[in-house]
Parts: sequence; C-alpha cells; structure tokens
Amino acid sequence: MDSMYDASSISSLKPSDFDHCDSKPVGSNLKNGFVTLSSPPVTGTSSDSQQKIITGDAGYILEDVPHLTDYIPAIPTYPNPLQDNPAYSVVKQFFVDGDTVAQKVVAHPSGPRGTHFRRAGPRQKVYFKSDEVHACIVTCGGLCPGLNTVIRELVCGLYHMYGVKKVIGIDGGYKGFYSRNTIPLTPKIVNHIHKRGGTILGTSRGGHNTVKIVDSIQDRRINQVYIIGGDGTQRGASAIYQEIRRRGLKVAVVGIPKTIDNDIPVIDKSFGFDSAVEEAQRAIHAAHVESESIENGIGLVKLMGRYSGFIAMYASLASRDVDCCLIPESPFYLHGPGGLFEYIEKRLKENGHMVIVIAEGAGQELLSESLQSSNQKDASGNKLLEDVGLWISQKIKDHFSKQKKMAINLKYIDPTYMIRAIPSNGSDNVYCTLLAQSALHGAMAGYTGFTVGPVNGRESYIPFYRITERQNKVVITDRMWARLLSSTNQPSFLTVKDVIEDHQDEASMSDDNSSDDKLMIRENGFC
Repeated sequence: MDSMYDASSISSLKPSDFDHCDSKPVGSNLKNGFVTLSSPPVTGTSSDSQQKIITGDAGYILEDVPHLTDYIPAIPTYPNPLQDNPAYSVVKQFFVDGDTVAQKVVAHPSGPRGTHFRRAGPRQKVYFKSDEVHACIVTCGGLCPGLNTVIRELVCGLYHMYGVKKVIGIDGGYKGFYSRNTIPLTPKIVNHIHKRGGTILGTSRGGHNTVKIVDSIQDRRINQVYIIGGDGTQRGASAIYQEIRRRGLKVAVVGIPKTIDNDIPVIDKSFGFDSAVEEAQRAIHAAHVESESIENGIGLVKLMGRYSGFIAMYASLASRDVDCCLIPESPFYLHGPGGLFEYIEKRLKENGHMVIVIAEGAGQELLSESLQSSNQKDASGNKLLEDVGLWISQKIKDHFSKQKKMAINLKYIDPTYMIRAIPSNGSDNVYCTLLAQSALHGAMAGYTGFTVGPVNGRESYIPFYRITERQNKVVITDRMWARLLSSTNQPSFLTVKDVIEDHQDEASMSDDNSSDDKLMIRENGFC
C-alpha cells in the first residue's frame, strides 16, 4: 500500500527530531531542534491529560503516541531481529526513522502543515527480547470479515519476523481474560484460518472489567496485548492501557480497529468494509432480479449501518441497480410532495420496477413516531433499533393499498448478518496483513496506547483518544453523497434547515479524514 502513494503525504524529518524520548506530554517546556513542545495544559480525562503533542514550524502538529519509556525509565534496548531477516535484506530502507504522516493530504499553499501522526513500521531498536515476549490476542464485539486474517498475521509476524514463540488467544472477548481458558496460537494452528469467516477466538459484547483484565494480564505475565474491535472496544483498550500505566507495568497495548460500518474516524477505512460491500451487492442483485421480473416490482434490501451509512452508499454506487438509498445521516419523509411515496410511484411509472436500499439505522425517528420506542441497549451500550426494513415494507404496502392507484409487488431481503460472516476478500486480506504487521512493529518498538490504521494510504500509529472521540459518518453535503444521488436520481429529501445543520457538522469535522470524497480516493489506492 505504501508504494501506491507519493511522498507528499509524508513529512520526512531528522531521526533525532521525533525520537520517542523527545516526545513529552503536553505542558512540557522542553525544546528539541526546530520542534517546540506545546505548552498550554490540556484539560479533560486522565487519558487526555497525557496527550503527547509536538508543534513545529509552519503550523506543524504531531499527535504522538505513548511509549513505555514515558513511565518506565532506562528500559534496555536490543537490535531489531529484522536486520538479519532474509525477507527484508532486499529492502532499501526498511527501518522507519522519524517519519510522520499528514492527516490532510490536500492543503492550500499558504495554509498550515496541520496534524500528523507517527508513521508505522519497524524501528532499529526494540524494547523486548524475543524469548521474553508473551503476547495475547483478543477479538471483541460483532463479527467482521478479516478477523481471522488479522489473527493469523499477528501470530505469523511475531513468530517469523521477531522470533516470538509465546502467543495466546483470549477466548470469548474481554470477559475471556478472567473467565475462560486461553488458546495457544502457533503458525501451524492459524495457517488456514484466513479462509474462514468469524473469529477462531470467539467474541462477545460487554464483559469489560478493567481491574480484572489487568490482573489477568499481570498474573499471566503477558507483556504485549493486541485488541481487535470497534470504537467501544478501543475505549476499553484505552482504559486497559491507563491501568497498566498506573501500575507501571512493561506491557504494550495495541488496538486494531474493526467495524464493517466504517464508522471509525481518522483512518481511511476499516478492514472488512470492502468485503461487506462486495457481499451486499449480491443481495441488491437478487432484489433487482425479483423486482424487474414482475409488474410494479419493488426490491427492498436492508443493510448494516447503525449510525453510518457507508455500506449502503457504497454498495448502491457499486451495483448501479439501486433507485433509492436511505441512510441514517440523511433524514427522509414518506408523504407529500418530494416524499418517498411520491418518488416510488414516479419511478414505477417510468421503469415498471425499482430497488430500494435502506441502512438499519435510517428512519428511526419515523419509527419512534409510529411505534412505541424502546430505550433498551445491548451489552456494548448500543441502542437496540427497531427493524426499519419490515416497518417501511409494510408502510409502502399500506400506502399503495389505500391509494388504489397501482398494485405493487414488494420483496424484502435482509442479508444483515450474512455480509459480516463471510471470509475477507483479497483486498481486505492484504489490508489486514498491513495492519497486523504494523501493530506488532509498534509493540516491539515500545509504543503503547495506540491504534494502528492507514492515514492517506500510510500505516500510522494513532492515539486512542483520536479513535474514540467521535464516529465517522457520511457527510450528505459532500461530493460522494452527491455522486450517489446522481446515480440513483432520487430526491435528496433535504430541507434548508437540514443543509445548514449538515454544513455545520461538516465544518466541525473538517480537520479529520471524514470526507467521503477522500475515502473514494483511498479506495482507489487500495484496489
């Protein structure tokens, strides 16, 4: 992936400028080279108070990640075993030395250089002896294509690149740390698991008890923890890191972001998203076949997307068979001029059939008006949603039945869990390899308290607080949503008030890689 992007997104600086030991928490007055550490104190939670922010010339900002030496001084270092690895002998420069990655790749000539993150990759020195490493891997939350690939590449990378022989899996998510047995992991055991969906380690929601988890890590003498999960899981990983730091333990905590909804901020996209979009198209194709085979046929497909409609949007764009795409970020209404029912009638008169794709979180405000809304939540704290697919199917049937203008034939397809239970496709397999190897390079180099992910096509180390501060959402005043509307020819369902509010939301997120247009650029880079 790295080779597909030029150096414009990379700020290559002198190794001494950004050596980990020069990065201090906000509030330090230390200066090193041209870099001045920001002096204003940061208020907020304990994790926020330990932010490592470095500022430089021309508006340069580095949001650095923690290092073991931040709270354990004088840790011995060792030569990186990769320098003797034949696989890397042909690489011209395989050690990363002080490079940082720009968060915003598009900039005005007179504008500031902006926020950067530490570039991922192997370092010349490591802070763990290979035979002393005892690593564990845990998967939490819902399923996602690529989980087994990440597990496989973590195990094989630790074994073959760093000579680590002690790797275990935690059975059943966070609660497995203190309530279940561990699973030994070797290259032989994980050799073929990437061909299977799900996770061989099992998963669960909830069960996070920071003290019990860290007690288990300490009792088992684990010193590298790899946590694979979504935004809630990453918040849990941050809490584990804080407790480990409070106890002064030499344990690296690394997060690998996972969600097919693509709702994790900062990173270009999350693994499994490509596979989910590809599988979703099969359901859309089936709906199209059903609808065009009968008079006034309507194929309705419900896809995943609790708060973010990326899967629905990208699957609709990719299929070219969708006439209307409804997502949580774009409110819609049923009755009256410009409403959904009017558009359905118009489309059926023009084409004789139509396909509607709706994300599971779309139209929830309409459901709450007609149904008794529930405030129940799942074990991860997510609100349990009403089934918008069944609801809107019945609403459409009832409307046309009462109007008696035309008889419709509606087929409802719900592939919700099918699209996340499949093995990852080729694109996601490559992406998972990059994530896993970048994660273990960071842990061996002594970095901790971070999530790994691509920023403008370059694997980077991102502080936990940036991953958990908000959710990534489709910006409906952005170019990508405009492309969707152009493809489907559907109405925007937007009022003037909606446009103003969305522009305000877009402005508040302008410093992040939340733009759908940027995601499209990165999609091209991954393919």
